[in-house]
Amino acid sequence: MVRIPYIEESGHPELEGLIGKIKSGRSGNLLNIYKLLLHSPEVTVAWMGLIDAIRSHTVLDGRSREIAIIRAANVNRSAYEMKQHVPRIALTMGLTLEDCDAVARWPSASHLTTKDEAVIGYTDAVTRDVHVDDAVFDKLRPHFSAREILELTLLIGIYNMHARVIEPLKIDLEPD
Repeated sequence: MVRIPYIEESGHPELEGLIGKIKSGRSGNLLNIYKLLLHSPEVTVAWMGLIDAIRSHTVLDGRSREIAIIRAANVNRSAYEMKQHVPRIALTMGLTLEDCDAVARWPSASHLTTKDEAVIGYTDAVTRDVHVDDAVFDKLRPHFSAREILELTLLIGIYNMHARVIEPLKIDLEPD
Protein backbone atom coordinates (compact mmCIF):
# COMPACT_ATOMS: atom_id res chain seq x y z
CA MET A 1 0.00 0.00 0.00
CA VAL A 2 1.26 3.43 -0.95
CA ARG A 3 3.05 5.29 1.84
CA ILE A 4 1.73 8.78 1.08
CA PRO A 5 -1.76 9.50 -0.22
CA TYR A 6 -2.55 9.83 -3.89
CA ILE A 7 -3.90 13.08 -5.23
CA GLU A 8 -7.27 12.17 -6.73
CA GLU A 9 -8.82 14.07 -9.61
CA SER A 10 -11.79 15.33 -7.62
CA GLY A 11 -11.23 17.99 -5.03
CA HIS A 12 -8.26 19.63 -6.72
CA PRO A 13 -9.55 22.23 -9.19
CA GLU A 14 -6.13 23.94 -9.15
CA LEU A 15 -4.68 20.80 -10.78
CA GLU A 16 -7.41 20.34 -13.39
CA GLY A 17 -5.29 21.62 -16.30
CA LEU A 18 -2.26 19.53 -15.36
CA ILE A 19 -4.38 16.42 -14.81
CA GLY A 20 -5.98 16.96 -18.22
CA LYS A 21 -2.54 17.23 -19.80
CA ILE A 22 -1.38 14.04 -18.07
CA LYS A 23 -4.46 12.13 -19.15
CA SER A 24 -4.35 13.35 -22.75
CA GLY A 25 -0.75 12.22 -23.12
CA ARG A 26 -1.30 8.89 -21.42
CA SER A 27 -4.28 7.29 -23.13
CA GLY A 28 -6.79 9.07 -20.91
CA ASN A 29 -5.44 7.49 -17.73
CA LEU A 30 -4.15 9.08 -14.55
CA LEU A 31 -1.67 6.46 -13.39
CA ASN A 32 -0.79 6.03 -9.74
CA ILE A 33 2.71 7.40 -10.31
CA TYR A 34 1.16 10.68 -11.46
CA LYS A 35 -1.38 10.67 -8.63
CA LEU A 36 1.61 10.66 -6.31
CA LEU A 37 3.76 13.11 -8.26
CA LEU A 38 0.89 15.63 -8.24
CA HIS A 39 1.92 16.51 -4.68
CA SER A 40 4.58 18.54 -6.51
CA PRO A 41 3.04 19.93 -9.72
CA GLU A 42 6.26 21.51 -11.05
CA VAL A 43 8.14 18.23 -10.60
CA THR A 44 5.28 16.39 -12.32
CA VAL A 45 5.65 18.64 -15.37
CA ALA A 46 9.41 18.09 -15.45
CA TRP A 47 8.99 14.32 -14.98
CA MET A 48 6.53 14.15 -17.88
CA GLY A 49 8.84 16.18 -20.09
CA LEU A 50 11.77 13.93 -19.33
CA ILE A 51 9.78 10.74 -19.94
CA ASP A 52 8.26 12.07 -23.15
CA ALA A 53 11.68 13.14 -24.44
CA ILE A 54 13.39 9.82 -23.72
CA ARG A 55 10.54 7.71 -25.06
CA SER A 56 9.38 9.78 -28.02
CA HIS A 57 12.15 12.10 -29.21
CA THR A 58 15.19 9.88 -29.52
CA VAL A 59 16.69 7.81 -32.31
CA LEU A 60 17.15 4.72 -30.12
CA ASP A 61 15.02 1.93 -31.53
CA GLY A 62 11.90 0.91 -29.62
CA ARG A 63 12.92 -2.70 -29.13
CA SER A 64 16.21 -1.76 -27.45
CA ARG A 65 14.43 0.88 -25.39
CA GLU A 66 11.90 -1.64 -24.07
CA ILE A 67 14.56 -4.27 -23.40
CA ALA A 68 16.46 -1.77 -21.25
CA ILE A 69 13.31 -0.69 -19.40
CA ILE A 70 12.21 -4.27 -18.76
CA ARG A 71 15.68 -5.29 -17.62
CA ALA A 72 16.06 -2.30 -15.29
CA ALA A 73 12.62 -3.06 -13.83
CA ASN A 74 13.63 -6.69 -13.38
CA VAL A 75 16.96 -5.89 -11.71
CA ASN A 76 15.27 -3.32 -9.44
CA ARG A 77 12.40 -5.72 -8.65
CA SER A 78 9.93 -3.04 -9.74
CA ALA A 79 6.68 -4.86 -10.45
CA TYR A 80 4.98 -1.53 -11.18
CA GLU A 81 7.30 -0.75 -14.11
CA MET A 82 7.11 -4.32 -15.39
CA LYS A 83 3.34 -4.17 -15.44
CA GLN A 84 3.37 -0.81 -17.25
CA HIS A 85 5.57 -2.19 -20.04
CA VAL A 86 4.84 -5.92 -20.31
CA PRO A 87 2.97 -6.79 -22.38
CA ARG A 88 1.24 -3.61 -23.57
CA ILE A 89 4.18 -1.40 -24.60
CA ALA A 90 6.75 -4.16 -25.18
CA LEU A 91 4.59 -5.93 -27.75
CA THR A 92 4.06 -2.73 -29.72
CA MET A 93 7.84 -2.33 -29.94
CA GLY A 94 8.37 -5.73 -31.54
CA LEU A 95 9.05 -7.91 -28.52
CA THR A 96 7.16 -11.13 -27.93
CA LEU A 97 6.16 -12.46 -24.52
CA GLU A 98 8.95 -15.01 -24.96
CA ASP A 99 11.42 -12.15 -25.53
CA CYS A 100 10.21 -10.39 -22.38
CA ASP A 101 10.68 -13.58 -20.38
CA ALA A 102 14.14 -14.05 -21.89
CA VAL A 103 15.14 -10.52 -20.86
CA ALA A 104 14.19 -11.38 -17.28
CA ARG A 105 16.00 -14.75 -17.38
CA TRP A 106 19.19 -13.55 -19.09
CA PRO A 107 21.89 -14.89 -19.36
CA SER A 108 20.18 -18.29 -19.41
CA ALA A 109 17.94 -17.28 -22.34
CA SER A 110 19.34 -18.35 -25.67
CA HIS A 111 17.25 -16.84 -28.46
CA LEU A 112 18.15 -13.17 -27.99
CA THR A 113 20.35 -11.36 -30.52
CA THR A 114 23.84 -10.11 -29.72
CA LYS A 115 22.40 -6.58 -29.87
CA ASP A 116 19.72 -7.50 -27.31
CA GLU A 117 22.34 -9.10 -25.07
CA ALA A 118 24.56 -6.02 -25.31
CA VAL A 119 21.63 -3.88 -24.12
CA ILE A 120 20.87 -6.26 -21.25
CA GLY A 121 24.51 -6.50 -20.15
CA TYR A 122 24.90 -2.73 -20.26
CA THR A 123 21.62 -2.18 -18.39
CA ASP A 124 22.75 -4.62 -15.71
CA ALA A 125 26.11 -2.89 -15.29
CA VAL A 126 24.63 0.61 -15.15
CA THR A 127 21.88 -0.47 -12.76
CA ARG A 128 23.87 -2.69 -10.44
CA ASP A 129 27.36 -1.21 -10.51
CA VAL A 130 27.12 2.28 -12.05
CA HIS A 131 30.71 1.81 -13.27
CA VAL A 132 30.76 -0.10 -16.55
CA ASP A 133 33.69 -2.25 -17.63
CA ASP A 134 35.14 -1.52 -21.06
CA ALA A 135 34.29 -5.07 -22.19
CA VAL A 136 30.59 -4.49 -21.46
CA PHE A 137 30.60 -1.04 -23.08
CA ASP A 138 32.46 -2.24 -26.16
CA LYS A 139 29.66 -4.74 -26.92
CA LEU A 140 27.39 -1.76 -27.65
CA ARG A 141 29.67 -0.20 -30.28
CA PRO A 142 28.84 -2.49 -33.24
CA HIS A 143 25.13 -1.87 -32.77
CA PHE A 144 24.72 1.75 -31.71
CA SER A 145 25.94 5.23 -32.64
CA ALA A 146 27.33 7.61 -30.04
CA ARG A 147 23.94 9.33 -29.84
CA GLU A 148 22.13 6.03 -29.35
CA ILE A 149 24.54 4.98 -26.58
CA LEU A 150 23.96 8.31 -24.85
CA GLU A 151 20.19 7.92 -25.19
CA LEU A 152 20.35 4.32 -23.92
CA THR A 153 22.40 5.43 -20.92
CA LEU A 154 19.96 8.25 -20.13
CA LEU A 155 17.02 5.86 -20.50
CA ILE A 156 18.55 3.38 -18.07
CA GLY A 157 19.26 6.17 -15.59
CA ILE A 158 15.70 7.48 -15.86
CA TYR A 159 14.14 4.08 -15.30
CA ASN A 160 16.45 3.48 -12.36
CA MET A 161 15.15 6.80 -11.04
CA HIS A 162 11.61 5.49 -11.52
CA ALA A 163 12.36 2.46 -9.38
CA ARG A 164 13.93 4.64 -6.71
CA VAL A 165 10.67 6.59 -6.45
CA ILE A 166 8.16 3.78 -6.98
CA GLU A 167 9.64 1.19 -4.64
CA PRO A 168 10.37 3.26 -1.48
CA LEU A 169 6.94 4.91 -1.69
CA LYS A 170 5.25 1.57 -2.48
CA ILE A 171 3.15 2.85 -5.35
CA ASP A 172 0.33 0.40 -5.98
CA LEU A 173 0.07 -1.57 -9.20
CA GLU A 174 -2.56 -0.26 -11.56
CA PRO A 175 -5.77 -2.30 -11.63
CA ASP A 176 -6.17 -4.54 -14.66
